[in-house]
Amino acid sequence: MSELIAIFGLSMVLLCTMVHEDASAFKITTKRSDDRVDVKTKDDKIVFVIRSPFGISNAIIERTAEQWPEKVVIQLRLNGLENLKLSTDQIKLEASVSSQNGDARIWKEGKENSLLDSNSLHWMEFKILDNDGEPTKTIPVKDGCIEMQLPKMFFAGNPKSFKLEWIDFYRN
Repeated sequence: MSELIAIFGLSMVLLCTMVHEDASAFKITTKRSDDRVDVKTKDDKIVFVIRSPFGISNAIIERTAEQWPEKVVIQLRLNGLENLKLSTDQIKLEASVSSQNGDARIWKEGKENSLLDSNSLHWMEFKILDNDGEPTKTIPVKDGCIEMQLPKMFFAGNPKSFKLEWIDFYRN
């Protein structure tokens, strides 16, 4: 019985550690076994494509290379985004995307009343993209994604890993 439990525990760890094409420079651990994080190289950037059927979860992305890539992009394949938390051991950024007009709100260190603007070194441009990769303001996002490029300052000090936590306000 204990062997069965040990095998089950090991298989859950393997299921939650997603290694995909272009992922050899990263170790990715997800909270739920049905979450998926694909790693893709596109032009001069690395793109983490996150799929989360339940809509509430998290992932830890750890670099195994010496440095983070110059450009890191997150694509959330969710219907909407009630809340996103991005954190390293040095900084915590949070964001949400309005279900009414698709506008993003971004703040850091839990200070939701002190929103960041495009002049901030921690600013992220959010894009809502349809299934064809074209910009849209339509939420819920059907077969599209919410995309953002993480700011360079997020990787100041070259942290070993970062954590993403998300809540999709359109849950099944």
